[in-house]
Amino acid sequence: MWTDDLRAQIEANAPPALCVAFSGGPDSTALLHTLAQLPEARERGLRALHVDHGLQTGSTSWAKHCADFCESLAVPLTMLRVQVDHTRGEGVEAAARRARYAAFAENLDKGEWLVLGHHRDDQVETVLLKLLRGAGPEGLGGMRALRPFALGWLWRPLLETPSEELRTYLSEKAFPCIDDPANANLRFARNVLRREILPRIAAHWPHADASILHSAQLCRTAADYIEAAAQTALATLRRDADTLDVTGWLALPEALRAPVLDTWLHANGFCAPPDASRAELAKQAANASEDSTPLIAWPGTEIRIWDGRLHAMPSLSVPAANWHTQWRGAPLELPPDCGELHLEAMPPASTHATGTPFDPPLTVRFREGGERIKPAGDPHTRELRDLFQQARVPPWLRTCCPLIYENDQLIAVADLWISERGKTVFDACGVRPHWTRPVWCRLG
Repeated sequence: MWTDDLRAQIEANAPPALCVAFSGGPDSTALLHTLAQLPEARERGLRALHVDHGLQTGSTSWAKHCADFCESLAVPLTMLRVQVDHTRGEGVEAAARRARYAAFAENLDKGEWLVLGHHRDDQVETVLLKLLRGAGPEGLGGMRALRPFALGWLWRPLLETPSEELRTYLSEKAFPCIDDPANANLRFARNVLRREILPRIAAHWPHADASILHSAQLCRTAADYIEAAAQTALATLRRDADTLDVTGWLALPEALRAPVLDTWLHANGFCAPPDASRAELAKQAANASEDSTPLIAWPGTEIRIWDGRLHAMPSLSVPAANWHTQWRGAPLELPPDCGELHLEAMPPASTHATGTPFDPPLTVRFREGGERIKPAGDPHTRELRDLFQQARVPPWLRTCCPLIYENDQLIAVADLWISERGKTVFDACGVRPHWTRPVWCRLG
């Protein structure tokens, strides 16, 4: 009996706290009711979260239904209203899922286990959908029963339980459940599989579900092995500022190259690339000349190849042409993705405060090409291009590096180089300019 198995899983795993993702549908209703009957679950502060996506006209009444049901069980319920972002081009189903899981992550306590009602039939559908989308071993391994999530864990204890057993349980209890009309909408791929494809497969191959799940288990075993190997390889390929060694990455076996890249990207908060972008990255990495800086981009992410390394960062904004502003010494927020410019006191402490305005003001702008400066202590005037190259400043960082002028004379390049005249100007106030690099810069 699946209810006995649920109790056994709690006793074996000993989760510190349990929180059910409760939609009010049949699966989560059976799960929440069963857990509410178990002292082992009650002892772990059993509670529920309900997400209202606002996509259905009846969502308000659904929320009330969930509240009434939880009240009847004496289970605390938190109601979450989310806004579904339709602008990413990923479809309503995917957008709603993204919004839902973001709400779960934000409301999950440290160490808490979020319990989901996904069952055996859901797993079969997931594996087939992944197959149709061209997934590898990780995707074909299906949903994991337990994985880290936000500050806690995501737990699917019913993955071996057929949906029929859950429906029988609900029928015996005569519990009312929410019937989401979206579950019958054949615009959604999962519904097509569930209502049209899988019944026809079962008619010809009665044990197809068992075979699909057996294959999924084999893929999961392979995926876990590959993941461990990828973590080991990644540890040897990471370089300063969490960049990735290009030569070493290209030398990896084909089976490891994509997992290593994806693991590295995920660790830095980025999504894995589409297959076409991944192939282009490998091509550019193999053929890039020493003085080039190839850029491969997909929504929200850019990878640049430079100095023998892969550099990952968000999609960067380029400062507007001819951008400039006057600067009297107060903290200056630069254009997007360019950081901030401010002053730091230099020892010994000066009688002048770091916020003392420059009068007349200095001018801050960005590179236009051909700039030159004679750094203090250097007998030669240098082209800024040469200084950047010698200092190994990444090309994309040069674009957003603030240049400080007195009238038309370049006196400082952020906090990298200061001329004799600049030193005189800043010494008069007992300060030095300091450029707080943009957040993404830690990845470059």
